[in-house]
Amino acid sequence: MTPATALIPGLDGIVRQGDAERCVEATRRIADLFFEGVTKLRPEHINLFDGLLIDLVPLADRSTRIDLAERLSRLDKAPRAVVGQLARDDELAVAGPLLRRSAVLDDGALIAIAQGKSQGHLLAMAERSRLSADMTDVLVRRGDRDVVRQTAANDGAAFSPRGYSELINRAGFDGVLTLTVGKRDDLSDDQLKRLLAGALDVVKRRLFDVVGPEKQVKIRQAMTELTDAASAAGSRRNFVPAQRTILSLYEAGALNEAVLLGFAREHKYEEVIAALAPMTGLKIATLDRLVSGDRHDPLLILGRTIGLDWNTVHALIVLRLGPKRVPAQRDIDAIRVSYARLLSSTAERVVAFWKTRH
Repeated sequence: MTPATALIPGLDGIVRQGDAERCVEATRRIADLFFEGVTKLRPEHINLFDGLLIDLVPLADRSTRIDLAERLSRLDKAPRAVVGQLARDDELAVAGPLLRRSAVLDDGALIAIAQGKSQGHLLAMAERSRLSADMTDVLVRRGDRDVVRQTAANDGAAFSPRGYSELINRAGFDGVLTLTVGKRDDLSDDQLKRLLAGALDVVKRRLFDVVGPEKQVKIRQAMTELTDAASAAGSRRNFVPAQRTILSLYEAGALNEAVLLGFAREHKYEEVIAALAPMTGLKIATLDRLVSGDRHDPLLILGRTIGLDWNTVHALIVLRLGPKRVPAQRDIDAIRVSYARLLSSTAERVVAFWKTRH
């Protein structure tokens, strides 16, 4: 118990006995007294109320805590310890108002809460009028799709280079996020180019349509540079040495999934494509177009057709993205679910279509 409880006759006993009804009543009375005089209270008075409420709030019922949190969330001068206590409440209806707008919660408190609370708590924080780069680092790293989208859409959010890199990685698996990030005013030209490099053509066109003339010019320039780079890379790619390596392995009976996984983990693109050719029956040129395209779906289809383990498919996805881009774990988990649900018969029909088409 705090010394301040001695100022309210019987309060010490109410808390010690844990009488729910009396605790609720005491909490409401003390809270009403605080709100009645809050505009005139000096810091030491606010601290006094903090000491009175800190032991009562955990014993109050849900509706009382919700009401108290809602009213405190709108005050610039609020009991700091009680605000922190309510903001850490597992009940989102209690914590949410404070996480969304309380001026009393500083970055340190918010980040500590963000490290261990639910996605609902993170989403509430993502709606704050201002988010520091340290704060968005945590939200983008821990948040699910809705949290990350809301964070990216927040005009008052700042992002560190690491945070933006994570955003762009996740946008490669989320067209809505690509559009949201692409419209941000603080997106650099280099970041825009990286964002476009991992986006589908339909998403690129949509982004071009929804941004202003100045951003459209930057998109055109970035797309030109990406096209030129892709053409140059394609012209430099030589599959002949890789084909010789794969042929030797094939003749020795050593061409298997373990070898393919090793090539993928070493980012040996040509060897991976050359190995997939005899495994799938597709031509190297066809495989090159499929794997280097905008989507990871072909890798799931190819993997399911030849019965690859998920670890191998995961390595192939990372290979397609490039050594400097690592997908978020939540995105990888979603792709893993898609792979588990993909039927072999469906995948085989698609591969048969690719064979006839090319």
